Amino acid sequence: MNSSTVTPISTMDKLSKALIPTDTPPERVLQFGTGVLLRGLPDYYINKANQQGTFNGSIVVVKSTDGSTDEFARQDNLYTLVVRGVQQGQPIAENTVVTAISRVWAAQTDWKEILRLAQNPDLQIIISNTTEVGIQYVEESIFQHPPQSYPAKLTAFLYEVFKNSGGSKKRGMVVIPTELITDNGLKLRDTVEKLAKYNELGRLFMKWLKYHVRFCNSLVDRIVTGRPDAERYQQLGQELGYEDNLLTMTEPYRLWAIEGDDRVKEMLSFAQADSSIIIEEDITFYRERKLRVLNGTHTLSVPLGYLMGMETVYENNHHPVMSRFVQQLMLTEIVPTVPTDTMPDAGPAAIEQFARDVLDRFRNPHIVHLLPNILTQQTSKMQARNVATIQRYYDKFGKLPQHMALGFAAYLLYMKAVNVEGNTYYGERSAAGQTQSYPIRDEKADYFYQLWQTVDVHDPASVRQFVHSVCADTMLWGADLSSLPDFADTVTEYLSDMVTLGVEATAAKWLPA
Repeated sequence: MNSSTVTPISTMDKLSKALIPTDTPPERVLQFGTGVLLRGLPDYYINKANQQGTFNGSIVVVKSTDGSTDEFARQDNLYTLVVRGVQQGQPIAENTVVTAISRVWAAQTDWKEILRLAQNPDLQIIISNTTEVGIQYVEESIFQHPPQSYPAKLTAFLYEVFKNSGGSKKRGMVVIPTELITDNGLKLRDTVEKLAKYNELGRLFMKWLKYHVRFCNSLVDRIVTGRPDAERYQQLGQELGYEDNLLTMTEPYRLWAIEGDDRVKEMLSFAQADSSIIIEEDITFYRERKLRVLNGTHTLSVPLGYLMGMETVYENNHHPVMSRFVQQLMLTEIVPTVPTDTMPDAGPAAIEQFARDVLDRFRNPHIVHLLPNILTQQTSKMQARNVATIQRYYDKFGKLPQHMALGFAAYLLYMKAVNVEGNTYYGERSAAGQTQSYPIRDEKADYFYQLWQTVDVHDPASVRQFVHSVCADTMLWGADLSSLPDFADTVTEYLSDMVTLGVEATAAKWLPA
């Protein structure tokens, strides 16, 4: 594009209701959190349902953290969701102006107004995403303005609903946390009940809470990266014809699995708008599928790619050796081990299709997913995502999963710190012919640092002792990986090659074209 024909985005009209007139449906949803995941998934779904006429409800958003809500107010709470990527081999490019948000309030300054929403009989749905640490029990008064923790804010609001309705079952609520923790709904309910007891809210409130407030476990799956870099943002502004400071980038794939019965389905009528919203009484299958296939593949492949010099998931899945490794790891070793007993009919086909979708997602050039962000807390992720998968592979096939062993060896090398500054441990990798330092953000960094100090990398026996010691640590893995036939010895061979031949040469050696 000729630079002389480009209109600076700062001189364009700003997205607002003056530019795109919209109606505001009744406020039916209270949302705690302003993050991009909520904008790219639940808010998108509700907006879509409104457009289809299956919901007719708007969202009141509460900004739980400190900070201004002016960026929403300046745009009349509108924003553009930009979808880019590939789905089943077809390029996807969609732009949607999301108009479902009616108001955005700050908990720190607008708490009284937020509590007044409890008087609204239309408002029966609460959604949240307050990060993984948001659902924690903090012993505090819910009568502060505002309470500090999210569960305390939620308890205060539910108590206000209870008081205003006289404990009526007609004012029952559905609460759907989307925080990325297992059994998020059950954990949030437990925390709210503890706060209710601590604040002595009474037996009748506890009874109303038990019978008329449904806390639903849920699983969200969509990569939402928010506003892109300046160059891409300028390009999108030219395409859209207006400035949108809340512009949000996301991928085509989407899933929201919610545990609930027919009553929950009735209350969440927006679910009719999109087949990727799943409401079932047990969502274990969807959680297990994502944990093993998507997350497990990341944990076993990202250390290898990062040590070879990759920076993003896209790069990792376009490198000739790494792309082959990821695909073979996922399709031949991980997919066959995912349990299908919770979904016996559609299970195998659903897992296979999900894996194909994940490969499309990994290859999306429009989503910048940085490997260092994935590499945080690798040890706990390895235990949660991959140990059971390795064991299941042995149970099913009775032999070594070679790709998993190679990924595990790369993980051990990634955890090798060569320098310590304060409380931060640093490893080293070779990239573009240069040695680069990286921080090891893992609570087991010191554990591995101490073990690596005892290793002579040029002595195969020393490397073998290190690998067997780590694999046999049942406190680390909840299992003895050294007891699996050939696993520790093969990991030793791969690791020895990596420290002598180099990581990329080792991968090429064991993954021939």
